[in-house]
Amino acid sequence: MMSPTMNTIDLIVTDMEAAIAFYGRLDVHFKVDPQYPDHADGDLANGMHLMLDTAGFRGSTTPGWTEPAGGPRTFLAFEFGAPADVDAKYAELTEAGYEGLREPWDAFWGMRYSSVLDADGNGVDLYARLPEETVPCREESR
Repeated sequence: MMSPTMNTIDLIVTDMEAAIAFYGRLDVHFKVDPQYPDHADGDLANGMHLMLDTAGFRGSTTPGWTEPAGGPRTFLAFEFGAPADVDAKYAELTEAGYEGLREPWDAFWGMRYSSVLDADGNGVDLYARLPEETVPCREESR
């Protein structure tokens, strides 16, 4: 038997159009299935696949499924080429009305990092590797 390959993430969304608009700002472009307008597919640059399903669609395909309550349990992470790109994308998203969880900061593990919420409250991290000489020590970055 062949080992399975994890290559797809499926997010449950309340508003398909709002979700597509948010991820479009991160260069993920979706095709909505004309037969099933509550389902959309998008390919990520690294070969991964991201699907969006409305809660109604998920409920119809998975008997007994109910929407979870509470804060985000999952964070998707998007890597950028330079630390300044993280700052720019964070500013773009928060200026567009998406909630920022943490403004960009230089993390002790060597990345410029920030977090926002998508239109459905899913966590989305934005990060870029810092040049080696600028990585803060653990105590400085808390």
